[in-house]
Amino acid sequence: QVQLVESGGGLVQPGGSLRLSCVASGSTFSLWYMRWYRQAPGKERELVAVIASGGSTSYGDFVKGRFTISRDSAKNWVYLQMNSLNPEDTGVYYCNVEDYAGQYWGQGTQVTVSS
Repeated sequence: QVQLVESGGGLVQPGGSLRLSCVASGSTFSLWYMRWYRQAPGKERELVAVIASGGSTSYGDFVKGRFTISRDSAKNWVYLQMNSLNPEDTGVYYCNVEDYAGQYWGQGTQVTVSS
């Protein structure tokens, strides 16, 4: 089992930045993929970014170069640096990791972009 705890969400003005963090604990011997998802009110959960164990990354089309995912594999952290935020980025952001046994989810952290 893997436990995930997210942090770093909050209220930010349009054009602002936030850095989300997620730490994994438990059976973290081999975390293949670490991902960030988000879910806006009334919408389905969508993939924001993913980083593989080798460091390759991929982003949702809506990111458009504004976000950067990174990881500290030695300490089992994954980060999401979000810049140029707009109100459409509002939602609950979830950390997700995958290993040989399956996928695990954090509880989520709220991001609100509003003036």
